[in-house]
Amino acid sequence: MSPQPSTASATPVCDTLRATGNWNANWEPFAALDPAWTEKFVAVGITPMVSGVLDAKTVEFIAIAVDASCTHMYAPGVRRHIRKALELGATKEEITAVLQCVSVLGIHTMSLGAPILLEELAAREQHAVSQP
Repeated sequence: MSPQPSTASATPVCDTLRATGNWNANWEPFAALDPAWTEKFVAVGITPMVSGVLDAKTVEFIAIAVDASCTHMYAPGVRRHIRKALELGATKEEITAVLQCVSVLGIHTMSLGAPILLEELAAREQHAVSQP
Protein backbone atom coordinates (compact mmCIF):
# COMPACT_ATOMS: atom_id res chain seq x y z
CA MET A 1 0.00 0.00 0.00
CA SER A 2 1.50 3.35 -1.00
CA PRO A 3 1.30 6.33 1.35
CA GLN A 4 -1.34 8.92 0.59
CA PRO A 5 0.05 12.22 -0.68
CA SER A 6 -0.14 15.00 1.85
CA THR A 7 -2.25 18.02 1.02
CA ALA A 8 -0.42 20.10 3.64
CA SER A 9 2.17 22.48 2.29
CA ALA A 10 5.81 21.70 3.02
CA THR A 11 6.40 25.43 3.58
CA PRO A 12 3.45 26.77 5.59
CA VAL A 13 5.34 29.67 7.18
CA CYS A 14 6.68 30.89 3.85
CA ASP A 15 3.28 30.41 2.26
CA THR A 16 1.62 32.48 4.99
CA LEU A 17 4.16 35.28 4.60
CA ARG A 18 3.57 35.33 0.84
CA ALA A 19 -0.21 35.37 1.30
CA THR A 20 -0.12 38.21 3.84
CA GLY A 21 2.26 40.41 1.85
CA ASN A 22 5.09 39.93 4.36
CA TRP A 23 7.33 37.87 2.08
CA ASN A 24 10.65 39.45 1.16
CA ALA A 25 11.18 38.87 -2.57
CA ASN A 26 14.92 38.60 -1.88
CA TRP A 27 14.20 35.26 -0.13
CA GLU A 28 12.81 33.74 -3.33
CA PRO A 29 16.16 32.43 -4.64
CA PHE A 30 16.73 30.63 -1.31
CA ALA A 31 13.23 29.17 -1.49
CA ALA A 32 13.80 28.01 -5.07
CA LEU A 33 17.11 26.33 -4.21
CA ASP A 34 16.07 24.76 -0.91
CA PRO A 35 12.46 25.25 0.22
CA ALA A 36 12.90 23.15 3.38
CA TRP A 37 15.94 25.13 4.56
CA THR A 38 14.20 28.43 3.80
CA GLU A 39 11.12 27.32 5.73
CA LYS A 40 13.22 26.49 8.78
CA PHE A 41 15.24 29.70 8.53
CA VAL A 42 12.15 31.90 8.23
CA ALA A 43 10.35 30.00 11.00
CA VAL A 44 13.24 30.57 13.41
CA GLY A 45 13.39 34.26 12.52
CA ILE A 46 9.67 34.84 12.83
CA THR A 47 9.09 32.92 16.07
CA PRO A 48 9.98 35.81 18.41
CA MET A 49 7.69 38.09 16.41
CA VAL A 50 4.64 35.83 16.61
CA SER A 51 5.17 34.27 20.03
CA GLY A 52 3.22 36.98 21.85
CA VAL A 53 6.03 37.70 24.30
CA LEU A 54 6.39 41.23 22.90
CA ASP A 55 3.46 43.45 22.03
CA ALA A 56 2.82 44.10 18.35
CA LYS A 57 4.04 47.70 18.38
CA THR A 58 7.36 46.70 19.98
CA VAL A 59 7.78 43.98 17.36
CA GLU A 60 7.27 46.61 14.64
CA PHE A 61 9.83 48.91 16.29
CA ILE A 62 12.38 46.09 16.29
CA ALA A 63 11.58 45.26 12.67
CA ILE A 64 12.05 48.93 11.72
CA ALA A 65 15.40 48.98 13.51
CA VAL A 66 16.61 45.79 11.82
CA ASP A 67 15.48 46.82 8.35
CA ALA A 68 16.86 50.37 8.69
CA SER A 69 20.21 49.29 10.15
CA CYS A 70 23.36 50.00 8.18
CA THR A 71 23.96 46.28 7.84
CA HIS A 72 20.54 45.63 6.31
CA MET A 73 19.12 48.81 4.72
CA TYR A 74 15.96 47.17 3.36
CA ALA A 75 13.70 50.10 2.45
CA PRO A 76 10.58 48.06 1.57
CA GLY A 77 10.67 46.46 5.02
CA VAL A 78 11.23 49.81 6.75
CA ARG A 79 8.23 51.23 4.89
CA ARG A 80 6.01 48.20 5.66
CA HIS A 81 6.91 48.18 9.35
CA ILE A 82 6.53 51.96 9.75
CA ARG A 83 3.05 51.70 8.22
CA LYS A 84 2.15 48.85 10.57
CA ALA A 85 3.57 50.69 13.61
CA LEU A 86 1.49 53.76 12.74
CA GLU A 87 -1.60 51.54 12.38
CA LEU A 88 -0.87 50.19 15.86
CA GLY A 89 -0.77 53.71 17.29
CA ALA A 90 2.93 54.52 17.19
CA THR A 91 3.77 58.20 17.11
CA LYS A 92 6.21 59.85 14.75
CA GLU A 93 8.33 60.63 17.82
CA GLU A 94 8.53 56.94 18.78
CA ILE A 95 9.48 55.89 15.26
CA THR A 96 12.02 58.70 15.04
CA ALA A 97 13.54 57.51 18.34
CA VAL A 98 13.86 53.99 16.92
CA LEU A 99 15.63 55.34 13.84
CA GLN A 100 17.87 57.51 16.00
CA CYS A 101 18.82 54.52 18.18
CA VAL A 102 19.69 52.34 15.22
CA SER A 103 21.67 55.10 13.51
CA VAL A 104 24.45 54.71 16.07
CA LEU A 105 25.34 51.36 14.50
CA GLY A 106 27.19 53.35 11.86
CA ILE A 107 29.56 54.75 14.49
CA HIS A 108 31.39 51.44 14.37
CA THR A 109 32.77 52.51 11.01
CA MET A 110 34.51 55.41 12.73
CA SER A 111 35.49 53.49 15.88
CA LEU A 112 37.21 50.90 13.67
CA GLY A 113 38.50 53.14 10.90
CA ALA A 114 39.69 56.25 12.76
CA PRO A 115 42.30 54.48 14.94
CA ILE A 116 43.59 52.60 11.89
CA LEU A 117 43.89 55.88 9.99
CA LEU A 118 45.83 57.44 12.87
CA GLU A 119 48.12 54.37 13.05
CA GLU A 120 48.75 54.46 9.31
CA LEU A 121 49.42 58.21 9.34
CA ALA A 122 51.90 57.73 12.21
CA ALA A 123 53.57 54.84 10.38
CA ARG A 124 53.81 56.92 7.21
CA GLU A 125 55.29 59.83 9.14
CA GLN A 126 57.75 57.51 10.88
CA HIS A 127 58.75 56.05 7.50
CA ALA A 128 59.22 59.56 6.02
CA VAL A 129 61.44 60.62 8.94
CA SER A 130 63.59 57.50 8.65
CA GLN A 131 64.15 57.97 4.89
CA PRO A 132 67.18 60.08 3.89
